[in-house]
Amino acid sequence: MPEKTLTTITPRKYQQDIYDNCKDKNCLVIIPTGVGKTLIALMLTIHRQKKHPGTKTLFLAPTRPLAEQHLAYFQKHLPELFAELTLFTGKIQANERKKLWEKADIVFSTPQCIGNDIKNNLYSLEDVSLLIEDECHRCLKNYAYTHIANEYHKQSKIPQILGLTASPGTDKETIRQIAETLKIETIELRTRESEDVKEYLQELEFQPIRLEFPKEIKEITTLIKKIYERKIQELQNRRLLLEPPTKTNIIKLQGRLMSTINSGNKSFQFLIGVSVCAQAIKISHLIELLETQTLYSSQQYVKSIFEQAKQNKSKAVQRIIKDPDFNLAYIKLNELIAKNLEHPKIFELISLIQDSIKENPKNKTIVFTQYRDTVTKIIQELNKIQGINAKSFVGQAKKQGTGLSQKEQQQIMNEFREGEINIIVATSIAEEGLDIPEVNSVIFYEPIPSAIRRIQRAGRTARLMKGKLIILITTDTLDEIFYYTSISKEKRMHKAIESIKKDLDEGKSMKPKKSPQKTLF
Repeated sequence: MPEKTLTTITPRKYQQDIYDNCKDKNCLVIIPTGVGKTLIALMLTIHRQKKHPGTKTLFLAPTRPLAEQHLAYFQKHLPELFAELTLFTGKIQANERKKLWEKADIVFSTPQCIGNDIKNNLYSLEDVSLLIEDECHRCLKNYAYTHIANEYHKQSKIPQILGLTASPGTDKETIRQIAETLKIETIELRTRESEDVKEYLQELEFQPIRLEFPKEIKEITTLIKKIYERKIQELQNRRLLLEPPTKTNIIKLQGRLMSTINSGNKSFQFLIGVSVCAQAIKISHLIELLETQTLYSSQQYVKSIFEQAKQNKSKAVQRIIKDPDFNLAYIKLNELIAKNLEHPKIFELISLIQDSIKENPKNKTIVFTQYRDTVTKIIQELNKIQGINAKSFVGQAKKQGTGLSQKEQQQIMNEFREGEINIIVATSIAEEGLDIPEVNSVIFYEPIPSAIRRIQRAGRTARLMKGKLIILITTDTLDEIFYYTSISKEKRMHKAIESIKKDLDEGKSMKPKKSPQKTLF
């Protein structure tokens, strides 16, 4: 039994219950960030190692820092001589990894590393008695998790899989696909509101803050929306766009047109269509920046369009910069910035941070936002406040030279933990899994339409102490659409999970239904 091996930690009742239900089945565990899914993985590892001595456990996580974090957790709570623990990274030479694999009992790795080794027949998965895939909502399409799961089922003599995630997706077919790939036999679902979980969590105060969209910025978006409507009208007049004119549908249309052109049909209609789609997508993005981000990020984006046009990057940008409405919008945008005006969210954010520091000088906050230019502007403004030391937390981006290496990310987390910095302004890199210290508040600079990302961001507070979750929403803009979309998707997700759980319990097949092939026109 794991309890006899675990002397440094005691499982909570829901962790014990989940383990009991998963110990002899392929299991998908869906529980909120920060409520102890790694302990369930540890208990199951102990069980499989004892049941099948001499076999291996393979624990996969999407990033190296996350794999390192899981390794550190196992090292902390497993007796020293229980098993040989090893971390695999791409920096270790292949022949060295082969030797380590032979000696190791529990291997922690990113899926890319293991996936490449399997493709190169460096070693076999036949002796792996437990495969753990953390953040397993990624187990779709061509992501390495899918390839490894498929090979594992073929190679292992005694396969068992544990999938871990805070949110597997919102539609039934996506969740069914994950369940089929991992050959899931049972699902364990818990939320913050589950009776056996909420007693362990602190109170989470949820506060959506609605802000009026200033008429000066609205005038600019009106000009840009006129351009967007003209592009949509052109696609419709050409009988290319037959679906609602959403950004997603335009991106899909562009993909279908490109595919048709690449297969040899270079008709003028399709070539024009691709260019108009590209213009519509760029204009749509500018509307999103103006309505939900900062004037600074909008200005940076417009500058990048002019720069691309100057370098003759595409006909799409050439056409955009010739549009009189686009040029008038740019003049008005520069005028507002010259007057030191900004999006109202920036001023609200400054006010919230000032109040939180007055209330508690040791207050720690994570601010989430979608775009790096917004991160830059927020950091610039927050660091003007006395008592604030804010730093950005963004992923690696070697091409632009603006990203943080994993070592730098770890350094920032250590400074945050020690209180040397008290605000982190993060992009999506901080949503998934990383061991982020407990924070007093999480602020969404903008709502996001993804339920998966919303759940992961929200899980960063109210674990060990009371926490606030604040979402800034500009009224009558995309913010409101995104806000209600994510709530709706989360409800759909829970319904879909319950439905699939019921299907599994009744022994129904998880094979996704084939959708009919769509033709272009």
